[in-house]
Amino acid sequence: MTSRQIIVFCIPFALLLATFVAWLFLRKTIRTRLRTEKQLRDDPDITEWLVVFNWSRKILFLPIIAVSLVCWLLMLLYETWHWGWINPEAVGGVWLAVFFVNFLIDEYQITIRVLLMFVVLAVAAALWLTLLDWLRPFLNLFGRLNVALSSEAYLIFALILLAAIAVSWIKGLFYYIAITPNAIDIKTGPTDTGEQIAREQYGTRVETGDFIERIMGFGTIIVTFADNRRPPMLMMVGRIGAKAKALESVRGKIVVDRHQGPGVEDKGIS
Repeated sequence: MTSRQIIVFCIPFALLLATFVAWLFLRKTIRTRLRTEKQLRDDPDITEWLVVFNWSRKILFLPIIAVSLVCWLLMLLYETWHWGWINPEAVGGVWLAVFFVNFLIDEYQITIRVLLMFVVLAVAAALWLTLLDWLRPFLNLFGRLNVALSSEAYLIFALILLAAIAVSWIKGLFYYIAITPNAIDIKTGPTDTGEQIAREQYGTRVETGDFIERIMGFGTIIVTFADNRRPPMLMMVGRIGAKAKALESVRGKIVVDRHQGPGVEDKGIS
């Protein structure tokens, strides 16, 4: 190995070391979503709270990620041990079909009505093709696509989508909202950078109209502001059922500081 190769090889490890050292010096000043959740959990004056961040819509590609990993494993067996029962074209055809459906889910808001309309139109189209004796040629058209990818291609595709999802989770450590009974904190950085807005100055609503998103456990929390010049904030969150209940509970409660003096209830006013 030449000196140039050694230097190039050491660059990623040097960057990791520099990142670790920077974290050691800055860890007490960095305020992440996880640290905020812990502080709210330990606060005796707050019994109801909700911290959420915005997932990337690539999270909806989890089905094609799972299928890609299965296809990667099947093609790995086919390429390494030459398992004859595995048909690369069939594997590629299934993967392409799942990708197409997943793409439609990500691209369009699919409600139950739209889904039912799609099923009815698909059945009607199949009957029409059957009456014309065109159904088999139509299906054979897809069979002649001969989509056959290598195991590496399936793995790379899955890793790219997983990286996009991981980036949105990491971003969510520093860009998130913390909703408490009296206010909403909007955090926009790794430190205490952010803004606090009183409960009277904003409103919230939950949208779960997308049928496919709801099946996967996702939905959207929308925060609107009394100041019309400020655009609404849209947060795509997981476990939307539990988050919606928590949001309703938080918005229905007002907390009074226990240190304000005698005669004040210290658990809040419903």
